Amino acid sequence: GTTALEGSPSVPCIFCEEHFPMDEQDKLLKHMIIEHKMVIADVKLVADFQRYILYWRKRFTEQPITDFCSVIRINSTAPLEEQDNYFLLCDVLPEDRLLREELQKQRLKEILEQQQQERNDNSFHGICMFCNEEFFGNRSVLLNHMAREHAFNIGLPDNIVNCNDFLCTLQKKLDNLQCLYCEKTFRDKNTLKDHMRKKQHRRINPKNREYDQFYVINYLELGKSWEEVQLEDDRDLLDHPEDDWSDWEERPDSAVCLFCEKQAETIEKLCVHMEDAHEFDLLRIKSELGLNFYQQVKLVNFIRRQIHQCRCYGCHVKFKSKAELRTHMEEAKHTSLLPERKTWDQPEYYFPTYENDTLLCTLSDSESDLTAQEQNGNITVISEDTSKLHALKRSSILNQLLLQEGLKN
Repeated sequence: GTTALEGSPSVPCIFCEEHFPMDEQDKLLKHMIIEHKMVIADVKLVADFQRYILYWRKRFTEQPITDFCSVIRINSTAPLEEQDNYFLLCDVLPEDRLLREELQKQRLKEILEQQQQERNDNSFHGICMFCNEEFFGNRSVLLNHMAREHAFNIGLPDNIVNCNDFLCTLQKKLDNLQCLYCEKTFRDKNTLKDHMRKKQHRRINPKNREYDQFYVINYLELGKSWEEVQLEDDRDLLDHPEDDWSDWEERPDSAVCLFCEKQAETIEKLCVHMEDAHEFDLLRIKSELGLNFYQQVKLVNFIRRQIHQCRCYGCHVKFKSKAELRTHMEEAKHTSLLPERKTWDQPEYYFPTYENDTLLCTLSDSESDLTAQEQNGNITVISEDTSKLHALKRSSILNQLLLQEGLKN
């Protein structure tokens, strides 16, 4: 067979010269199980299947398969000649886990670059799928028109990626006389139109995984969809049934401590609490490391993520509960033991762990931050308006992502 190069539309078997189309990876997996007794665990968690296969195809030529895979013996009670050994490749192997994480980061970077390009693109041309009005300029003009005039809201433009493909997918379904929500097929266009209007079905089916690829949130964490990310947040809330959530309604702008459930109405009060109770001086860290607003955002989101996962960021030990983690970090004085900047200063930490993290809005974006950036990059930087929580939460951090990456480079 021919050798498949990275970027080609086919994927080779790890062991032989058989090739399979990119959209038929199940056939490749079946082939490797039957012909080579090889099983890859959690394939859905692999962000780039082709690069993953090509990587291990090369590595298996360098070392024996048993150096990488667990051996599973089938029919172990049968006579020796009837026993079979299968090989399991999974992320228990540190090298495999690292590869999966790197592929995930690369995919996220590519998605964010594509999303930013679409944000800035003013050459968009699209036709409303409900009234056939033409729109030119930015994609947001058409999306906002459909939301405003036709009550068809697929989400904020800044949360969508590969918008043209998304719109084509939706248009194709309508051309096939299929309702976008219940996905039933109708006899003609007018019947479909009346159905979607009367049943209030002018929305997409949230359970249809075909749409996941068009939302940035689905690329944030390894193998997790938007539903799983939101479900995690709900579970975290349910861990504290004794909490009085009416307090959130009375003081919606309160910021929550990074390490416990303490809330404060101002960043100053919260910083005093974290310094006194947890020996974590956010203002000192900001000053010593020279962190601008966006770097503070990434640091806060990194710490939130680690605490949410019950993992100490100082020694990387994982605990069974947040209470155990908090006790360990305070006794070992690991709250102030930050890892190297490259660990947390990553694009993935532009995204908040919790949906309504008010602390992100209270971070300082002072003139000194801007001055430092201008001196380093000789580039004029427009400060972020943090007065509106929803605007910041939905768009501002993501919108400025590539600009900030450019300033660092």
